[in-house]
Amino acid sequence: MRIGELSERTGASRRLLRYYEEQGLIVAGRCANGYRSYDEPTVDRVLQVRGLLDAGLPTRIIKQILPCLDKPRTIHFEHATPEMIATLERELSGMSERISCLTRNRDAIAEYLEAVWVDR
Repeated sequence: MRIGELSERTGASRRLLRYYEEQGLIVAGRCANGYRSYDEPTVDRVLQVRGLLDAGLPTRIIKQILPCLDKPRTIHFEHATPEMIATLERELSGMSERISCLTRNRDAIAEYLEAVWVDR
């Protein structure tokens, strides 16, 4: 499939897909005319990358763990190094801290809105 179809199927812009390719997160073949060509598994790979980015992982770490991922939500540990595991543990801890902060902020805003609506 060409980049436009991959973009439509994943919701990632063409520019973002080219960035993923530059970062080594996805691989594109080339047609005779020079256009990028993607195979079907690239759809799942883009969705994995987007999910990991949404979770707060930087692309440099995503690139390290992608060899451990076969299909969405399937992890194969034979490629995991102690360094990668330590990095992921730090990332997990950071995510947990961000979640706690977001939860506190959400609760504070909810309390504020509740107080505003009670006063009206």
